[in-house]
Amino acid sequence: MPQDLVFWVVAAAATLFVGASKGGLPMIGLLSVPLMSLVISPVAAAGLLLPLYVVSDIYGLWLFRKQWDRRNLWILVPATTIGIGIGWATASHTDENFVKLFVGLIGLAYCLDALLKSRRNLPPRPANVPRGYFWGTIAGFTSFVSHAGGPPYQMYVLPQRLDKMTYAGTTTILFAIVNLVKVPPYWMLGQINVGSLKVCAVLAPASLFGAWLGYKLTTILPEKLFFRTIEVALFMVSLKLIYDAVAALTG
Repeated sequence: MPQDLVFWVVAAAATLFVGASKGGLPMIGLLSVPLMSLVISPVAAAGLLLPLYVVSDIYGLWLFRKQWDRRNLWILVPATTIGIGIGWATASHTDENFVKLFVGLIGLAYCLDALLKSRRNLPPRPANVPRGYFWGTIAGFTSFVSHAGGPPYQMYVLPQRLDKMTYAGTTTILFAIVNLVKVPPYWMLGQINVGSLKVCAVLAPASLFGAWLGYKLTTILPEKLFFRTIEVALFMVSLKLIYDAVAALTG
């Protein structure tokens, strides 16, 4: 298969994952940067995908315009903005592989913790400022570095046991804001440029289709299966992140 065709096939699949993450399946979006990293550098992949996140965010905001949790957004929007600022300020000193390892370990820790807690049938943990700012700041930082804000975010939100549509809407709206905040620093760092925007224009329809498809799947899946799917996806992605980081750091 010609190299150019390989790039477009991989890019279209990654873009579809980006869109689906905005339609209510947030963890699948974590696969997009690792997938694109098969054909271009991780830094270039993050820059290429950000405008596609923003495009699908617009559709996601409309889909979930009535289904979101106000208190969580009031806590998490400023917290993630702080994390983005830290990511921008430390961009030249941050090793992406260490960030991947960190994010993967967080996700793995959550999955193991959730497995143990499920056996004890613990009550939901309500949203609160200290935990929200802690995990929100980490989510903003890891999202800035490699669009991997999902695992820290899950650590804070999943224990609240929101209903699936409120959870999906809160996630979509929060990361729509996060992605918009990331655009100026990405542009200033050169990760977004005129050339990457031309590629994004070609891929944009796939992101919108992905958002529609993700929303349809979200509405169809039973609530218990929905959250179990999220946790399984988080576990698999966390293992992948850890594997990639260890391989890069020891290779």
